[in-house]
Amino acid sequence: MTEHASLGPWVRRFLLEHLVAERNLAANTQRSYRDTLRLLLPFAARSARKGIDRLQVEDLSAARVRAFLGELGEKRGCGAATHNQRLAAIRSLAHFVGVRSPAHVPWCAEIRSISFKKAPQPLVSYLEKAEMDALLAAALDTAQSRRDHAVLLFLYNTGARADEVAHVQVMDLNLGQTPGRDPSSVLIHGKGNKQRRCPLWARTVTELLPLVSGQQPQEPVFRNRRHQPLTRFGIHALVERYARVVAATMPSVAKKRVSPHTIRHTTAMHLLRAGVDINTIRAWLGHVSLTTTNVYAEVDLEMKAKALANCEIKEEGSPKPYREDKGLMEFLRSL
Repeated sequence: MTEHASLGPWVRRFLLEHLVAERNLAANTQRSYRDTLRLLLPFAARSARKGIDRLQVEDLSAARVRAFLGELGEKRGCGAATHNQRLAAIRSLAHFVGVRSPAHVPWCAEIRSISFKKAPQPLVSYLEKAEMDALLAAALDTAQSRRDHAVLLFLYNTGARADEVAHVQVMDLNLGQTPGRDPSSVLIHGKGNKQRRCPLWARTVTELLPLVSGQQPQEPVFRNRRHQPLTRFGIHALVERYARVVAATMPSVAKKRVSPHTIRHTTAMHLLRAGVDINTIRAWLGHVSLTTTNVYAEVDLEMKAKALANCEIKEEGSPKPYREDKGLMEFLRSL
């Protein structure tokens, strides 16, 4: 068995060379691809009745991949979204091998012919302005809640992901500059080490200044009670804690699952309603594709209702009696 036919070297190159060096995918995406292969390879080895290190590329046949995906649904209870996520990783591996090894192009085509499952697209969940204001107001009592208020306001201002907020350092902030000349901003380190600069409201700057006063440039902006860096899990817990407080008195919030990503969606929706163009929102959120951002324009019922009202046809006088358009019918019969 040659190394060219062996699956192991291809998997190592795929994970280390392709995902990291070439595509520079986010750490969470790399882990997702890795976990898919950690499930797939033992399954393929059992099916082929050979050790994992002895698997060849062709042992990972389309039939075995389909059987593996079927087992995910039957034994692990995975839905369509997880099915598609695992399949995307496998198809990406097949493409990587096929591009670099002409002998494996037919195998690659078979793997990539496996279709994704149709999954219902969940509606984007976001908070209305009054709900977001109530969430911010819930964190204004103690010194610790002032820190929490700064985190919530920063999430709303920037639309940043929880992990991005957790990694903001003092040196990423540009605060206290002359308004209109050099506006306050923050450098966000996004997925795949992509960077974007986001403007900060004066209110956000006011909340951040006490947190960074006297801190070193490399220190994190947001810390927990033990003065350690606040993690993305801590940010999730923080948001959910205040969401429960608000839900106790605001039934509309009680019906929603509020998370840092919900606030990210809220930022996008409120920017859209304020008249900010969709491409600016794309850059604001750090989306690679405009298609990802367009989902907000599709779900905004308020804007749809206003557009419908503007183009509504008003009936004037009595309706005209029906009259057959013979010219049009003749045209349709001629097609």
